[in-house]
Amino acid sequence: MTTGHDPFRARSVLRTPLGDRTVFRLDAVRDMGDVDALPYSIKVLLESVLRKHDGRTVGDEDVRAVAQYDASKVGEAEIAFKPGRVILQDFTGVPAVVDLAAMRDAVVRMTGDPAAAARVNPQVQADLVIDHSVQVDVFNSPLALKINSQLEFERNRERYEFLKWGQSAFARFRVVPPATGIVHQVNLEYLAKVVWDEDGVLFPDSLVGTDSHTTMINGLGVVGWGVGGIEAEAVMVGQPIYMLLPEVVGFRLPGALGEGATATDLVLGVTEMLRSHGVVGKFVEFYGPGFASMPVANRATIANMAPEYGATIGYFPVDEMVLDYLRLTGRDEDLVETVELYCREQGLWRDDARSVTYSSELELDLATVRPSLAGPRRPQDRVDLDRVKVQWRSDLESGLRPPGAVAGARAPVSCEGSSFALGDGDVVIAAITSCTNTSNPDVMMGAGLVARNARQRGLDRKPWVKTSLAPGSKVVTDYLDRSGLMHDLEAVGFYVVGYGCTSCIGNSGPLPDEIAIAVRDHQLVVASVLS
Repeated sequence: MTTGHDPFRARSVLRTPLGDRTVFRLDAVRDMGDVDALPYSIKVLLESVLRKHDGRTVGDEDVRAVAQYDASKVGEAEIAFKPGRVILQDFTGVPAVVDLAAMRDAVVRMTGDPAAAARVNPQVQADLVIDHSVQVDVFNSPLALKINSQLEFERNRERYEFLKWGQSAFARFRVVPPATGIVHQVNLEYLAKVVWDEDGVLFPDSLVGTDSHTTMINGLGVVGWGVGGIEAEAVMVGQPIYMLLPEVVGFRLPGALGEGATATDLVLGVTEMLRSHGVVGKFVEFYGPGFASMPVANRATIANMAPEYGATIGYFPVDEMVLDYLRLTGRDEDLVETVELYCREQGLWRDDARSVTYSSELELDLATVRPSLAGPRRPQDRVDLDRVKVQWRSDLESGLRPPGAVAGARAPVSCEGSSFALGDGDVVIAAITSCTNTSNPDVMMGAGLVARNARQRGLDRKPWVKTSLAPGSKVVTDYLDRSGLMHDLEAVGFYVVGYGCTSCIGNSGPLPDEIAIAVRDHQLVVASVLS
């Protein structure tokens, strides 16, 4: 790892449980500005430009711009930010690996030396998680996972063989195989370290990813966001991301969630507020007493939806809850202790007594959060649960119904040995999916309890509903199995169909032919409900 020049004499040695490590101290530039009052996310950028200063790509002007950050005067200074790593998923990541392979071929053509190809490698750690290729072909069956996985491998064999080759051919490139989990949950549970230890240097974990919901990792105190494939490739080969220093919006969370309200309800409320405020191109940083007691799973749910509320990141600083999560997910204790030591030394540890200067501030009392849904089309269109029926009827009459469709039409259907009539508003897909929620134990256990209560009352899946459960990782299946709730979910049709992004990215698979034909021929406006 190249740490560049050190004109500001920030390089120091920190004694840690991992041994003596080099760090680049942020207090070395206190004479330039009020470093203590910087937002935590801006401090991560400051550490990066200090450590990566080389006098060429990253220079004195980058360090000064961040150290002198003025929340009231942003959008003027551009800096060169070098993230610590890159995360990819298979849809957007495969082209990046293809380009690396093409670069090797080009090097061989230019040099005439086949051995020279081995010099082309990612310059930072790059991880590709295969999670975007599974489709829900089979559902409501104990064989769903097996058959869907088999079909996934058959359809993608050539791509998967290429990625397997890439893992063995390139240094600093790892592939997480199919049927493991959703990329952002794998990042939370396994890949992220919060503080990276590389070549004897400690630095804050940071990344860019080729998926918009890369921001989920912000819930663990890691700065990261989604970028395009070209930007990700540039970082992989050692180039910086050139960015204007952003506004940072402080979002205070007092109070506690009331009975019946979940992290999903909270994030829909946060999204509604931030969309109204306008945070495109900005960082959002959360703080307050409600945040202090919020587990990482809930923080990750809120951070995950940064693209929906328009922010570049939705950041939660490091604190005890982060350490608890690292321990819960099996990180080495020496790493956990080092994370705490490093963050406290660098002023990256959440400190409610410290005054942070933000460009603007918002507040949402957690006690005011109400159960809600979002839709019918956009996640920012929040609707209180008790108003869904009224809102649905209004939306149907004001534009959802196709021209020429007959209001109140009912289509007779025979499917799965049952005969029924299908009409506007009927739910034809019910999917427990998405990285936003299937990684949150509270809402997943809640879903299992709802299934148990439904089963005890003799309720069952309607024959026209395609049900599916696509957990964020196998950890979810494990705790649902251990609690006995998986059996209840399966009893009402929610069998595991795969570990990956399914219905939320359009991989719900086809509806049964009888249902699809009825919807098409009668111009019905039916619904899907996703977690």
